Amino acid sequence: MRSLNIQEIMQHLPHRYPFLLIDRVLDYKEHESIIAIKNVSANEAFFTGHFPQRPVMPGVLILEAMAQAAGVLAFLSFGGEPTGDEIYLFAAIDNARFKRMVEPGDQLHIEIKVVKVRQGVIKVQATATVDGEIACSADLMSVKKGSKS
Repeated sequence: MRSLNIQEIMQHLPHRYPFLLIDRVLDYKEHESIIAIKNVSANEAFFTGHFPQRPVMPGVLILEAMAQAAGVLAFLSFGGEPTGDEIYLFAAIDNARFKRMVEPGDQLHIEIKVVKVRQGVIKVQATATVDGEIACSADLMSVKKGSKS
């Protein structure tokens, strides 16, 4: 089992609070897959406006958490560091489906599986679950931009 704590994650992602949406990597296999978690806290800034009477994590942020997990896997698999010169950018989302609300106290369990890699473009299948129930699934694509792309 190969895991990463938050300090190690921050070495592989340029994101910082309040936009860093991965708390821990539980396991990964370079070029194949990654399992990460996001602990959803009532203190998240987006809950003040989405929605005050019934806090729900915005779907776009669930997708972003999945994309960040895919970005960590890309850096682990293909090297490099998230600098201004080299970064993986979100390129496409297909087949996004939302099946369950994500609320304060939930833990998103994010699974990413590499489908295809070609000339700096990485396509993955992503699933986010809460307590074994699918919250969101999507096909994501990232493209590497920078000095070695």
